[in-house]
Order: sequence, then C-alpha cells, then structure tokens
Amino acid sequence: MSPYALSMLMSSLAMGTIITLSSTHWFLAWMGLEINTLAIIPLMTKMHHPRATESATKYFLTQATASALLLFSAAMNAWMTGEWTIMNMNSYTPTTILTVALAIKLGIAPFHLWLPDVLQGLDMMTCLILSTWQKLAPMALLILTSHQLDTNLLTLMALASAIMGGWGALNQTQMRKIMAYSSIAHLGWMALVISFAP
Repeated sequence: MSPYALSMLMSSLAMGTIITLSSTHWFLAWMGLEINTLAIIPLMTKMHHPRATESATKYFLTQATASALLLFSAAMNAWMTGEWTIMNMNSYTPTTILTVALAIKLGIAPFHLWLPDVLQGLDMMTCLILSTWQKLAPMALLILTSHQLDTNLLTLMALASAIMGGWGALNQTQMRKIMAYSSIAHLGWMALVISFAP
C-alpha cells in the first residue's frame, strides 16, 4: 500500500473518531462511526489473502448491522421526542436497541462471536487498531448515554462478556484469538463499571 493511501486511511480513522466524540447529534455520531468502519476495511485487506478478505467481510457485515440498529434507534427516539440530540434518550425501546447496537459494535457478549474470527485473519498492526482505536467511539457513546440506558441489560451483558472472555481464552492456542477473548473480557469489565458509575 502506498504511503499516501495509508496516511489517508489513518487520518480518516482519526477523523471518524473525532467526529463521533465531538458530536451532539445522532446523525453526526453515526457518520463518524461509518467513516471509521469504511477507513479500516482497506487496512484489513492490505494482505491479499483469503483470510483477510473473509475477516473484512465479517467485520463489514457486523458493523453495518450495528450501524443500522443505531440509526434505527436514533430515528425512533427522534420520532418519540422530536429531537436528535444524544443526551435525550428517554424511551425504553430506543435505549434497548441502542444498547444492543453499541454492544455489537464493541464486541460485548452475547454479540462477541465476530471478534475472534475477524482478528484471526488480520496482521498484528491491524489487530491492534481494531482492538483499541476502533473501540473508542462506541465506548464514548456508551459513556455518554449510560445514565439513560437500561442498566440491568448492560450489567447482564457486561457480566456475560467477562465470563465468556475468560472462559473462551482458556481453550485457545493462537495469539490473536487469545487477544480477542481478552478484549471481550476487558470490555465486559469496562461496561460493568459504566453501568455502576455515578
């Protein structure tokens, strides 16, 4: 990959995260998440290998599903409340759908099964980006809306994620899958802290 294309993709990753972190409008937050997703897919397919293509396809389909759920949740909330602001999620159904969408994006159990398969087909640098930088924007949205979310659902998913991440890593011999299950467990503990944060 040429240095110009690589710098363009890396700056798109940064721009997507910054757009999501600084937005107060659901459409802008969604747009930043989509820019993030579309910027990392060429990085995933940088190695011209069938496993990398399979990982990129699984990642794209999973993230597209989560993005559609997030946009559906925001539209339903805008229909009920009349505004698109992130800080005004008062209805039960949109907040539940939003919790599921962010759990899919982050890889929190029971929506975690895509993460080990995707990381298995990538090189280590892309695994690092996918396990760290790509989680910043959805985690920020989870923190922003945590006082409005269903804490029982988030706590249940967080505990399931910590347990599944710990148990799943015990049976692995490949480094990328161990890292994926470690990421799942740590995301569970972070979600548990968010659900109990004052």
